[in-house]
Amino acid sequence: MGVAQLLLVGLVILLGLCGVLVPGVPGSWLVWAAVSWWALEDPQPVAWFVLVAATVTLFLSQVVRWTLPPRRLRESGATPRMAVYAGLGAFLGFFLLPVIGAIPGFMGGIYLSERLRLGRHGEARAALRTAMRSGGSSVLTELFTCLLIMGAWLGTVLWG
Repeated sequence: MGVAQLLLVGLVILLGLCGVLVPGVPGSWLVWAAVSWWALEDPQPVAWFVLVAATVTLFLSQVVRWTLPPRRLRESGATPRMAVYAGLGAFLGFFLLPVIGAIPGFMGGIYLSERLRLGRHGEARAALRTAMRSGGSSVLTELFTCLLIMGAWLGTVLWG
C-alpha cells in the first residue's frame, strides 16, 4: 500500500473520529471501513489481526453502549462546542497519557467548555455530571473504542 493510500485511510479514520461526536453520523463504522480497506489492500497477517481485533472491539463497544442510558445530550444542554472540546480533550489525552488519558481528556474537555460558558467551577462540574449522565458515557465509549482502533492501526503502520 502506497503512502497516498495510507494517508487516505488515516483521513477516513479521522473523519470517523469526528463522526462519533456528531449525532447521526456512523463514525465507528467509518473507522472500521477504513481499517478493512487497509487490511484488504495490504493482506498481511498483522493487518488481518488488526481488522479482526477492530471488529471484536466494535462489537463489544456496541454491547456496552446498549446497556448505557440512551443519548439525550441535546436535552441536557450539550452544544457542538462542547463536543469539539470533549473530542479534542480525548484525542490529546489519548496520546499524552497513552490510551487511558482519553477518559480524563474527554471529561476535562467538557468541563473546560462548560467552565468557559458558565464561568463557575460548581456550575461547570454540575454540567459535566449532567452531560455524562445524559449520554456522554455512551459517546465516550464509542470514541474510546475508535481511538483504540486508530492507535492499533497507527502502531501497526509505523512499526509493522
